[in-house]
Amino acid sequence: MIRFLKHYDFTLLITPLILAAFGIVMIYSASMVSAVVDGLEGTHFLVKQLQWFFVGLFCFIFFSIVPYQKYQFVIQQIIFICLGLLVGVLLFGENINNSKSWFVTPFFSLQPAEFVKLGLIIYLASVYSKKQAYINEFYRGVLPPLIIMVIILALIVAQPDIGTAAIIFLIASSVIFSSGIKYKHLFLLIAIGVILLAFTIPNMVTDVRIARFTGAYKPFETPDSDGYHLIQSYLAIGVGGLTGEGLGQSVQKLGYLWGAHTDFIMAIIAEELGFVGVVIVIGLLITIVLRGIFIARKCEDSFGALLAIGISSMVGIQAFINLGSISGILPITGVPLPFVSYGGSSLIVLMLSMGILNNIAKQVKKKEREPISVQPEQMRERNVFMNRRGSTW
Repeated sequence: MIRFLKHYDFTLLITPLILAAFGIVMIYSASMVSAVVDGLEGTHFLVKQLQWFFVGLFCFIFFSIVPYQKYQFVIQQIIFICLGLLVGVLLFGENINNSKSWFVTPFFSLQPAEFVKLGLIIYLASVYSKKQAYINEFYRGVLPPLIIMVIILALIVAQPDIGTAAIIFLIASSVIFSSGIKYKHLFLLIAIGVILLAFTIPNMVTDVRIARFTGAYKPFETPDSDGYHLIQSYLAIGVGGLTGEGLGQSVQKLGYLWGAHTDFIMAIIAEELGFVGVVIVIGLLITIVLRGIFIARKCEDSFGALLAIGISSMVGIQAFINLGSISGILPITGVPLPFVSYGGSSLIVLMLSMGILNNIAKQVKKKEREPISVQPEQMRERNVFMNRRGSTW
């Protein structure tokens, strides 16, 4: 077993598992009262998250073993599945909170957009790694994959799920930027995005979304309505102090703070475990992101490098948006805290992604120990990508 694990990245093996295990403890602490109030067993959300954790653990192990290069051979199937899921949820999904984002069955619920995040990362990493020879040509090297991305974003906006669409756009942007495109092409894409956004914003503006901005930036003007949730989050964070009130001792979870075990779980962590608990969780998340970027820089395969960047960006962007929402920096968007918040789709996708990232790290470590046996043509292509990537990063 030790010989089997020696090629893996220990940091990326242990850190996600620590976060997920810690999340299970905090989900039980934050949800047991609300579960009883809703007529459920106090352990309802704990049991559900444990089930998803074991499914995620299986995915984590399985995808850490499967060579990541194999995904390039099924990239078309991955995109067709992603598009099929998004069309299917629009046609047959359950309308929850005015958004058709979920497939709901008597046994489980599934949010397709979570899986689409990873699918799009794999697609963009694969396509742009194959276009390195002409990545500087906008219409040939940069534009074609963006058509698929725009279709995916349009289907998610149609649900509507603006928060998830924004996250996917930012993740995709990190992969595109890291592929080595010219800055003028990058600015052109930004300009196109701003123009499209200007046309779509009037149709996206609703009273609910306006209320989210009002609640985020002027919460004390509407303490009983739009600003209520953020104010309760502030109270939880403020009460926690340095070391917190103690595990299980939160007051805000007793019906005051909505989403105590989902979107606002970090506020409960701050209340029960204080500044120390918050720093530890954020430190573990930063460790995953930085380790993923380090692996991307070490990886000589353009597909593996872009894939690692996309996965690292997914974790970092989701964490930033969640933390920004509970602190009033950003509007509340319903984005879970990676590995920690309650939710099966998110946890499974994240564990699966960590498996892929571990496989990339394993193959990077193996290559570092092997003698160089690269053909001249492969060496030339590798150097082109490494030089372009170095100038980009």
